[in-house]
Amino acid sequence: MTLETLWFAIVALFWLGYLFLEGFDFGVGMLLPVLGKTNTERRVLVNTIGPVWDGNEVWLIVAAGATFAAFPGWYASLFSGAYLPLLLVLIALIGRGVAFEYRGKVDSERWRRVWDRVIIIGSWIPPLGVGLLLATTVLGLPLDAQGNRVGSPFESVRWDTLLGAVAIVGFSLVHGAAFLALKTSGELRERARTIALRILPVGLLPLVAFLVVVQVREGKLWTLISLVIVVLAAAVAWLRLYVDRDGQAFAALAVVITAAAVTFFGALYPNVLPSTLDPAHSLTITNSAVSHYTLTVMTWVGAFGAPAVLIYQGWTYWVFRKRIGVQHIPAVHAP
Repeated sequence: MTLETLWFAIVALFWLGYLFLEGFDFGVGMLLPVLGKTNTERRVLVNTIGPVWDGNEVWLIVAAGATFAAFPGWYASLFSGAYLPLLLVLIALIGRGVAFEYRGKVDSERWRRVWDRVIIIGSWIPPLGVGLLLATTVLGLPLDAQGNRVGSPFESVRWDTLLGAVAIVGFSLVHGAAFLALKTSGELRERARTIALRILPVGLLPLVAFLVVVQVREGKLWTLISLVIVVLAAAVAWLRLYVDRDGQAFAALAVVITAAAVTFFGALYPNVLPSTLDPAHSLTITNSAVSHYTLTVMTWVGAFGAPAVLIYQGWTYWVFRKRIGVQHIPAVHAP
């Protein structure tokens, strides 16, 4: 395996980590007005992701940073080609983070409603933008011989890339509901489990449809296997929810997004950003990568740094592993 291939796999792994961890994170925010009937219940929902949401967002920074460091050509063409959607994503993420910190600062129903809306909007926009970005990288942009986008700033917004955006939103909704069924207790847990059962078939349908489009256009024979695994794992997740096995359902959804990422990046390889104008203009792991020496240094740094980050984040999830319910929420004490 070449270092270019290794770093392509590492970038794919970072995106997978982001989709899995931030997926349920966004799902909780999207479901806030649906499941949170009272302020106490909404506090429970926010507290399920309170200790981990900011750590989950690190995966986006690492994925973008690794792309920039290992494949600057890929980073430049993709991120500039989808500049406007990414700007909206960043604004939404900033607002969402501020809302988590500020919603409890004042004991006012109006104050909380404002920040709850910011959380909800900030949970819908990022998966749409990230889905659009990832769909664009596998389905391509109109690139010229220099790797520059040809056409308007909205060339990344097409029916097929919008399908990819909806696919990530649908997965996040299902993933968030399953996570809440796993992390909450009492009536809130039953409500989350019921919603997960109802929306899972519809929520995951866009993901399957998008992967079928990718498979038909760019897929290989072996990526068809991972596509079948996506469908089978989705069925297992629904069946496990039906028999009240929250943990197993959540694990099955992890298989869904993992197999989806394998299908997605497997179909893309060895390209990193196809050109819809001329295949000869496509960016590949070879013509968009940095020097061999730089990749070697990055590999050594990653070999020591990545395990430390994984251990720390795993420890965080272990510490905050227990279910929470309305009985665990103290009275409001904000001034």
